[in-house]
Amino acid sequence: MNPMLNIAVRAARAAGDAIMRHFDRLDAVQVESKQRNDFVSEVDREAEARIIAILQRSYPDHGILAEESGEHPGNGEYQWIIDPLDGTTNFLHGFPHFAVSIALQHKGRLQAGVIYDPVRQELFTATRGGGAELNNRRIRVTRRAGLEGALLGTGFPYRTDQPREVYMDLLDTFMGATAGIRRPGSAALDLAYLAAGRIDGFWELGLSRWDIAAGALLIREAGGIVADLHGGGDYLETGNVLAANPKVFHEMNQIIARHLQNR
Repeated sequence: MNPMLNIAVRAARAAGDAIMRHFDRLDAVQVESKQRNDFVSEVDREAEARIIAILQRSYPDHGILAEESGEHPGNGEYQWIIDPLDGTTNFLHGFPHFAVSIALQHKGRLQAGVIYDPVRQELFTATRGGGAELNNRRIRVTRRAGLEGALLGTGFPYRTDQPREVYMDLLDTFMGATAGIRRPGSAALDLAYLAAGRIDGFWELGLSRWDIAAGALLIREAGGIVADLHGGGDYLETGNVLAANPKVFHEMNQIIARHLQNR
C-alpha cells in the first residue's frame, strides 16, 4: 500500500474506533450548534484530534484542512483534507450511516483518499493512478447506459443559504427520469457508494471540500466522472458536485445545464 495512504487508513481507523465508543451512549455526548441544522459534537472533535495527531507524527511538514479546527498551515506542498465524522446528524440520532473521510492533495491535485464506515467496517481507498478499492477489492462504477432505471444519490439543502429552488427543480426532474433517489445523509459515503457501483449517479449543492475530496478521487479512480454543475472542475471550490458513470453523467449534465440556462 502507498505509504501515505497507509497512514491515512491508520488515522481513519483510529477515528472510527473513537466514534464507535460513543455510539452506544449518545445521551452523554455533548453537542453544539454551528448554525441551524448544522451540529458538532465532542465526538467530531475527538475523532479529528486523533486523525491530526497521527498525520502530524508521520508528516509534520504537511498542511491540514479539517472541518472542526480549520486550517493548519504546513511547510510543504502537501495538504490533508479531513472530515472526522461526515453524517454527524445521523450519528447523533443513532442512525448508523456516517463515515470518516481523509484526502491528500499535492500541489492542488488529489493523490490519496480514504472513506471509512466504522459501523459496517467498510474501508474505501484510492490513490491517483492506482485505482479504487473496498476492503482491498477493486471497485468500479456501474455500466448503466442512462438515467432510465438508474438509482441516484443526493443530499437535501438544509441551510438557509443553499439554493433550494434550483435543487427542488432538479429533484423533481430526476425523480421522474430514474428508478429512484436516495438521501442517506452522508455525502462522503454517497460518493464512495457511487465508486463501488451501489448507485449510478449523485448530485448535491453547497458541500465543503472535506465532504467531497476523498470521494471525488475514489470515483475518478473507479472510472467515473466528477464535475461542478457546469461540467467543469471547480467542485471543490463551489461545493456543487455532479458525479456518475460516464453515460449517466452525460444525461445528468444535460438536464442540469437546461435548468441553469432557464434561470
